Amino acid sequence: MKKIKILFILMIIFSACSSIRQVQKSEEPAVQVEVNVQYITLEGAISEPKAEISGLAWYNDYLILLPQYPHLFPSEYDGTFFAIPKGKIAENLNEIPNTPISPIPINVKAPNLMNIIEGYEGFESIAFYENTVFFTVESEPDAMMGYLMKGTISDDMKTITVDVDERVELPPRAPIENATDETIIVTPDRVITIYEWNSMLLENQPYAYMFDHSLNLIDSLSMPYVEYRITDATQIDENDNFWVINYMWSGDYSKNYDPSDPIAEKYGKGSTHKNYKTVERLLEFHFSPRGISLVNTHPIQLKLTDDENSRNWEGIVRYDDKGFLIVTDKFPRTLLGYVKYPE
Repeated sequence: MKKIKILFILMIIFSACSSIRQVQKSEEPAVQVEVNVQYITLEGAISEPKAEISGLAWYNDYLILLPQYPHLFPSEYDGTFFAIPKGKIAENLNEIPNTPISPIPINVKAPNLMNIIEGYEGFESIAFYENTVFFTVESEPDAMMGYLMKGTISDDMKTITVDVDERVELPPRAPIENATDETIIVTPDRVITIYEWNSMLLENQPYAYMFDHSLNLIDSLSMPYVEYRITDATQIDENDNFWVINYMWSGDYSKNYDPSDPIAEKYGKGSTHKNYKTVERLLEFHFSPRGISLVNTHPIQLKLTDDENSRNWEGIVRYDDKGFLIVTDKFPRTLLGYVKYPE
């Protein structure tokens, strides 16, 4: 009888331990649905690879496209930005699909900017607050250096004037070639810039810069570690959330950079992300005066073509409550696309 009792107790313990092991065993994340990018056809100078679009922003009901090198386009002054009426985008997506859009040129006044900023490498991001426009600019005189600048847009939207004498340095958080603050977010009283690389392998705690509208540094904001590049962000919504582009070109992997991906480990990969090393996805973050944090939201993974034709997405804005508009630089070519919210 005693042996039977002991055997019974051991069976209970073994069963409990087995249950615990089953609970503790981590399960493979489910395969995530990927979203197709619906392309919006552009024509004219903006469609050429030299446009190298590096940012998007809304100004009233116009989508502003920021070329990295505005001086490459003819202008009355020092270069050209471009604008597309929101109604034209709606027509292209809904009423007259695939009809090419020819953006409206906006003159840029930025006298002698390329000489004022030593090692000038162009504009990287853009955002508006009323008629004030904020930019980040990249340079590499000897080492990489970013700059925060501001300007104004005229009431008739024909000219953007950059205050070339008012700028502040944005020291990079790591000595990485061709990397500065590529993301800018504007609130009614703050300007936030985010560095391109925030990898755990850098061994520095990531942070963003926070300024007032007069370009005075107010504070730094803690950031979570995020693998791969952050290339642009939407503006903050009513919940203080915003989305960023998180991109990785397959050719950027090396023996010194082949990290684990905690986000993919948590949420899983879509079918094409399982097959290729390229990463093209959107991540949601939350802003507070205490810092920036990841929101517990599934990433939006974009359906990939292959590793040879990855799309270097450099600009993003929200498109009403429907989804996002995103744009590439010159790789593989200038592409403006619509990403619908997953259902």
